[in-house]
Amino acid sequence: MKKMLLSLLVMVLATATFAQSEKQVRWTFESKKISDNTYEVRITADIGGNFHMYAQDGGDGPVSTTFDFTKNPLISFDGKVKEVGKMKKIYEEAFGSEVRYYEKKVDFVQVVKVKGKAKPTLAGKVEFMVCNDKECLPPSTVNFKVALGG
Repeated sequence: MKKMLLSLLVMVLATATFAQSEKQVRWTFESKKISDNTYEVRITADIGGNFHMYAQDGGDGPVSTTFDFTKNPLISFDGKVKEVGKMKKIYEEAFGSEVRYYEKKVDFVQVVKVKGKAKPTLAGKVEFMVCNDKECLPPSTVNFKVALGG
């Protein structure tokens, strides 16, 4: 019984620790039609407190922000995910390298094309890591779905 309770406690603490990054970043997902069958998907990260979140090419050391889109035969991608925000580039002692990150807010924009008259959903997940001047929180993953043409 003690082993079971100890195992349960360890799992709860681990889950609470890993969920901390999600608490520091509030994600919103929306799409906007920009031409026939073409949509701009805007993924916005509102970064809380004095934390910063690393760019898609964050540098050596931190976990860069990455997007993994679920394959959908009705959707094709027009280019790569673009970052819109005020990027900072600094040398971080903790990583011993130059890193790139955003504070407060950053938009990630992906242009997609929809085949035919379908109204599919773009789904996927985003992995990210946040740090402040004292600590880095463990990487976190957020799943998302964005309706296109609806």
